[in-house]
Amino acid sequence: MPARIYQRPKNAMQSGKALTDQWILEFEQSEARKPDPLMGWTGSGDTQAQVVLKFATCEEAQAYAAKYGIPARVHATPSRTLKLQAYADNFR
Repeated sequence: MPARIYQRPKNAMQSGKALTDQWILEFEQSEARKPDPLMGWTGSGDTQAQVVLKFATCEEAQAYAAKYGIPARVHATPSRTLKLQAYADNFR
């Protein structure tokens, strides 16, 4: 089952950068989700998609995938750009 490796993004609702140094290995879904006929909730029988592994570095995640024969793709982390502004710029 293929997996993807990516770095945890910054929480958009907060200014902190906690846990953004973690790398995540997540398995892709092997079957489509379908609505439950009784409750209407969406689900599938694929339990592997619920597994999320956390690593300190990208190399550790790749080594784990190679050790267990998991085909994994590494998604590049987008660069962070800061837009520096001064409060005085609001009045120019």
